[in-house]
Amino acid sequence: MAYLQLRGIEKFFGEHHAIKGIDLSIAQGEFIVFVGPSGCGKSTLLRLIAGLERVDGGTLLLDGSDITDRPSSRRDLAMVFQSYALYPHMSVYQNMSFALQLAKADPAIIRTKVERAAAILNLGSYLQRRPRELSGGQRQRVAIGRAIVRAPKVFLFDEPLSNLDAALRGQTRVEIAKLHRDLGATTIYVTHDQVEAMTLADRVVVLRDGQIEQVGTPLTLYDQPANRFVAQFIGTPQMNMLPYEQLPPVMQQQCPTAAVGGAVGLRPECLAVHPAGHPGGAFGQGAAALGGQVELIEALGAETLIYLRTAQGAQVVARQSERTALQPGHPVALDIAIGQAHWFDSTGRVVPAARHAH
Repeated sequence: MAYLQLRGIEKFFGEHHAIKGIDLSIAQGEFIVFVGPSGCGKSTLLRLIAGLERVDGGTLLLDGSDITDRPSSRRDLAMVFQSYALYPHMSVYQNMSFALQLAKADPAIIRTKVERAAAILNLGSYLQRRPRELSGGQRQRVAIGRAIVRAPKVFLFDEPLSNLDAALRGQTRVEIAKLHRDLGATTIYVTHDQVEAMTLADRVVVLRDGQIEQVGTPLTLYDQPANRFVAQFIGTPQMNMLPYEQLPPVMQQQCPTAAVGGAVGLRPECLAVHPAGHPGGAFGQGAAALGGQVELIEALGAETLIYLRTAQGAQVVARQSERTALQPGHPVALDIAIGQAHWFDSTGRVVPAARHAH
């Protein structure tokens, strides 16, 4: 049975239909990530679950109880905000213990819970400091600690890492993953960063325009996207899209009937680049070749990204683990792993690679 269930959830802001009948079941202990572009409704959906916005239609069930109209203070949820939302005049200890003090919990129990949370988050030596004396990463850990102390049924994270620099984001992301593993708590996490989604989630919920596009494990979404939107949203750099008309004849012959007039999607690692006139063969038999010209090289050390324009005018990017001597302006040939292609019809829906046009 689902631990947290969303049934037909609707939300309007005036005439704007922000959330359009969301159905979702979340298991106890699951780490769910809501991801999507700005304005897709992911933070609004989280606020509806938290009770910070009123649900205009549908039902929210938590552990078998209807919480649709229950005040946020009585939902047994804890939210960690992007802005930390710490009291500046209080110490770390006071910030972390505040909710328990309001509930008039036993001081000994409060101290035990705060010290345990502080130990988990490496905050033990900072308990008497004020927020202004802490780094951004430490403040975010205090906000997480405040949620842990409450021992809620569900943790809600609203883009908690977006105020941190790149190094701290990576470090804190690892800490959140370890925290979830240690606590086993049900967690819903909102982010616009699909790297966070891919590395943290048990399942990812991809949202667009207030609706769910696809739900699945990170690698399911990467390997088996349901449509062109998900295919291009998940993965960095994003999936290359080549219109059917710009494909070499051998690929057009492989195209499923329903995808004629649509497009083929190719992950950057499904393209191999070599100098024009030199033999390729990176993908063996069943590969197709395409001519092009290098526009940009991004040498990242462990991998190289090669941005190209094909002879037909399409812009694509190839990823390889080897370094390259190619330079912008060099003519190249592009080997394509046809067996790893994703076919889409003219509406953007995925088409199984079964029946061919020719």
